[in-house]
Amino acid sequence: MRPPSFWTRPPDAPGLASRLLAPLGALYAGVTARRVSQPGARVGVPVICVGNLNAGGTGKTPTVIALLQRLSARGLAAHVVSRGYGGSQSETHRVDPLGDSATRVGDEPLLLSAFAPVWIGSDRVASAKAAATAGAEVIVMDDGFQNSGLAKDLSLIVVDAGVGFGNGRVIPAGPLREPVTKGLARADLMLAIGPEAAQQRFTEAWGAKIALPVLRGTLEPLQTGMPWAGLRAYAFAGIGRPSKFFETLEGLGVELAATRALDDHQSLSERLLERMSREAAAMNAQMVTTEKDAVRLPDAYRRSVLTVPVRLQIPEAGALDDALDRVLGTT
Repeated sequence: MRPPSFWTRPPDAPGLASRLLAPLGALYAGVTARRVSQPGARVGVPVICVGNLNAGGTGKTPTVIALLQRLSARGLAAHVVSRGYGGSQSETHRVDPLGDSATRVGDEPLLLSAFAPVWIGSDRVASAKAAATAGAEVIVMDDGFQNSGLAKDLSLIVVDAGVGFGNGRVIPAGPLREPVTKGLARADLMLAIGPEAAQQRFTEAWGAKIALPVLRGTLEPLQTGMPWAGLRAYAFAGIGRPSKFFETLEGLGVELAATRALDDHQSLSERLLERMSREAAAMNAQMVTTEKDAVRLPDAYRRSVLTVPVRLQIPEAGALDDALDRVLGTT
């Protein structure tokens, strides 16, 4: 389900619907505040949380991948703990990248399992304990900033600079899980992802409320040797903001014959894919999707749909490296 349009209105003009829903947002914020006030459990190894204040995708998965690569470069065995959103597995489980499906473990954990061991389950503490027992020297928690079960040694808030914090209100009046100032007060760093123009707009709208170090990052297509320029494509994406993917394709010189914006984590059924495949064939276009969507493809479509992987680039990452030094005891 796509978010309501009033969620993206400017903070100083949230709209009538948002104002009417504000009391419900205050209740939601109160429940979150009580939940995060509880002390979390420790499992004997540092825990780095990659979270957000917004409901929906902000770029956490590429951020987790970038952190895993950074930790690996330091010679550390990093494991990921995830809720496994979109999957059916509730008990603690180590993701098998070859044997598990996105239907069972969720698309993001399955994607991340190509980079590090990933543990999922409804009980993050149990998953973290299993990871530590299996040899994790540091745990990267994918999401869970508003979950107090597991104590966090470093919290990194990720925001899509293109949408910022929307109208600045809490669900259902806006896109936030908790108020900006309260959420950021518990965080250590913020990472804003987006092109320069979006970064500037985000700073103008929200910079005065941000008192912690802010990193700037961009998502860049991974160079795979694929000649994208001139390709006629039928592009589909089920991520937080599908338009970002379509803009990436245009930046590669792809001719977009059609675009299909799906819900975040939407199931890619045989029926849906058959319909999109027919539409693409009628347009003489190649089907193209994101790396996260690709792990949800049925086997019959894995060879016929092209994937565009992206990686997070953080040109000035000194604040992140300093924070990792403090948490990992390498200063």
